Amino acid sequence: MKYRDTASIAALAAGLCTFAQPVLAQTAAAMATTGSEAEAAAAAATADQTGEAIIVTGTRVTGMRAVDSPAPVQILGVEAIKSTGQPDLIQSLAQVLPSVQAQAFGGDLQAHNLQMKLRGLSPNHTLILINGKRRHGTANVSVAGGPYGGSAAPDMSFILTDSIDHIEVLQDGAAAQYGTDAIAGVINIIQKTADHGGTVNVTGGQYYDGGGKSYAISGNVGFAPVENSYFNITAEKKHKGFSFRGDINPNVYGSSAAALKNLAAYPDIVDAPFYPYVNRIEGDPEIDQTSVMYNAGYEFGDFEIYSFGSYGHKYAHAYENYRTPSVIVDGDGTPFYPSGFQPLEAVHETDYSITGGFKGALGDTTFDFASTYGKDFVGVYVENSGNAQLYADTGFTPTEFHNGDFKASQWTNTLDLTHAFDVGLSQPVNVAAGLEWRRETYGIVDGDPASYYGGGAQSFFGYSPNDASDNSRTNFSQYLDVSLKPTPDWLVDGAVRHEHYSDFGDTTVFKLTSRYDFSATFAIRGTVSTGFRAPTLAEGFYSGINVAPSGVFGVLPANSAAGAALGFGGLKPEKSTNFSAGIVFTPSSRISVTLDAYWIEIRDRILISSSFYGFNGKYCPEGYSGSNASQCVAYSADNYFTYNQQAVFDAVASALGGTIPSYVLTDTLTGDRNIDGQVAVQTFVNGADMRTRGIDFVANYQMPTSFATIDWTFSANYNENKVKKIAALPSALYVNQTDPSATAIIDKYRVVELEHSTPKFRASLSAYLESGWFSMNLRENFYSQVYALESTPGNSSLAGADLKVPVNSAFITNLELSAKLTESLKLSVGANNLFNTYPTKRSYQYIRSAQLASGSRGYSSNVYPSISPYGINGGYYYGRISFNF
Repeated sequence: MKYRDTASIAALAAGLCTFAQPVLAQTAAAMATTGSEAEAAAAAATADQTGEAIIVTGTRVTGMRAVDSPAPVQILGVEAIKSTGQPDLIQSLAQVLPSVQAQAFGGDLQAHNLQMKLRGLSPNHTLILINGKRRHGTANVSVAGGPYGGSAAPDMSFILTDSIDHIEVLQDGAAAQYGTDAIAGVINIIQKTADHGGTVNVTGGQYYDGGGKSYAISGNVGFAPVENSYFNITAEKKHKGFSFRGDINPNVYGSSAAALKNLAAYPDIVDAPFYPYVNRIEGDPEIDQTSVMYNAGYEFGDFEIYSFGSYGHKYAHAYENYRTPSVIVDGDGTPFYPSGFQPLEAVHETDYSITGGFKGALGDTTFDFASTYGKDFVGVYVENSGNAQLYADTGFTPTEFHNGDFKASQWTNTLDLTHAFDVGLSQPVNVAAGLEWRRETYGIVDGDPASYYGGGAQSFFGYSPNDASDNSRTNFSQYLDVSLKPTPDWLVDGAVRHEHYSDFGDTTVFKLTSRYDFSATFAIRGTVSTGFRAPTLAEGFYSGINVAPSGVFGVLPANSAAGAALGFGGLKPEKSTNFSAGIVFTPSSRISVTLDAYWIEIRDRILISSSFYGFNGKYCPEGYSGSNASQCVAYSADNYFTYNQQAVFDAVASALGGTIPSYVLTDTLTGDRNIDGQVAVQTFVNGADMRTRGIDFVANYQMPTSFATIDWTFSANYNENKVKKIAALPSALYVNQTDPSATAIIDKYRVVELEHSTPKFRASLSAYLESGWFSMNLRENFYSQVYALESTPGNSSLAGADLKVPVNSAFITNLELSAKLTESLKLSVGANNLFNTYPTKRSYQYIRSAQLASGSRGYSSNVYPSISPYGINGGYYYGRISFNF
């Protein structure tokens, strides 16, 4: 932990509390004159907290309250989201809902598009809706591995908080109701429909220990162009700066042999920016983003024409690993960058969506016809870099490269019908039916030739014409949903859905839900459902190579001939079964408690595979006698052939045009085998059968006091992931006889990520108090331990051993204090991670000391595990000015 600013923060909090005490006393006395306004605010809060609000998610019945839902639905008001102080919606959801985990750090292109997951499953298992309509996914599929590998879910950073009225989170499998990929649940974002008034918010903040300076300017306004209409529009401009949480680079600083050699050969290294902290990859990228969203409608009689949409542009760039001057030299050995260089991976992303619809009632039948088109376009660039082979061959290299583009689109057309039939039961039987036709596309556009010439642009090999592709598919589905009450206290809801994919054929899934109310205060509920998720087009067709300072890593398309040559076949769909059961307890209008247990089985889950090696320098051949032989892992045939597979080497070399860059294989200073060099390949596979089970608990209490009502919320989630079965390894690849798990299609390191990178226990206790012009939101979050499994360096005292790398359990405190200066003007100050808690560092004894001694660049970039559920940056403080009109 770091507490550098704790004293000043504590002093500030104490001062604010001291200042607030007389104000609270005055407010208590004034409540008699402001009773009607206070009661109205309290009533609205109570509706959300105790479930009185009407929901549209998880049911096709009109007018159902959250408290009466047969499935667990959480309602989040916009104020609850804003009070988290988080710059992005994903982080806000993770603060409020323990079952949501937000990705805190991403490598390579993942850094620009952080994802979220529900109940520990893949981001691809949660369906995102805007006003009940499916949101398109990102074109920037995650191929960097880790627990978020393969994710291509919607980019939530383009959804603006100020446009939101509330969010409904269905924490239950809903494939039969909304689409066969809603295995973990549904997040339905409901936009504002106000036809008057608005708000302007200005927010700024940064991390306690430097970096991450951010600001956001947003505004929302509603008006009525004509009578019986509304047009609500929101715009936002935001910026987030770099952060750095790495360490010195012992490859160019200190007394290691590598540093001494580099400094002797290239003395200008000391002039590199930030020296000796030249390797800046461990930290946040810099992001500039502009977004607009609107929601509009016109009502006439029993009908409404509506439309909503969004447009956003993001420019972001992230530091990659530092390169020494030796990486790019001319024929005489003169470096292109005398002090080395720090490449940046950048994206220019444009994301937009538009929906048009017509809904209303014809007699007792309601209808809703809508069409939605969404597209995401990501231009990929490398800045402050170079192409080593191009420079050696021609004496010229660009310093900036256009590496290629990703593009993805989705066009969805839906018709939903509902009709209530009176058949003599306690209530009419509600029947809903609908049709959906959807077309999806995904493609890769090749980059500048210089980006993929020879060894390619440093830090990111460009996409060549061999990688380029255009892919599409269509889907047609029909659903039927019947809800009835055999008795006044017993609700039964059944849904069935049939889908036909142009590339995967047909499937039928179902859901059966029931709830029984024993009294006005106690009910039980349960669900059984099935799901089917077809691979995203990106999972099936992504192709690319990444060139690191001492490695080449390839991702072969799952549907490619190269993948087939190694024994990988095309992907098949995932199938799932979901069981849940729970209780609802509402002993009074101020108290509500829900407890829901779930059990999810996923078969043939799609994962990014283990890395299969064509070359791994530290696994030296028998009899190797180079000057660095002592750094080799003790020879065994199993180890050598596991990490030096000729078939993999040839596949990657072919993707690079026939050769592997020489510096990957050979140390450029000594001419010996490059101990840090690696050549590896991955692909997407149906890698495992998995089981997820857990419990969600939520309790709300509206506590009256002499000066205000305090809204208490305690929510908790226990979640356990288990890999039950790993798919067989293709026969073309080598199987390690001593340790078959080392060559498994999903290796032991990936298994540990899947099972232990999500906290098994998450809890959040929040207290919200509003009295007069003062309000406070205090939230205490608890994260249980997570951990990864890593192999120790070859020169460690535990050389080559597997070591548990934990992020120990932690309490994280968030606090926001607000003062309403006038009826329209509000000032807020707050802190996320108030006490500046950092995750557990990697072991110095078994990992970092060995890296330091050998001069490994890894020492500078792996201080904190990236799986930390609360990030690696420590505390963040902010201020916000809000103006309502």
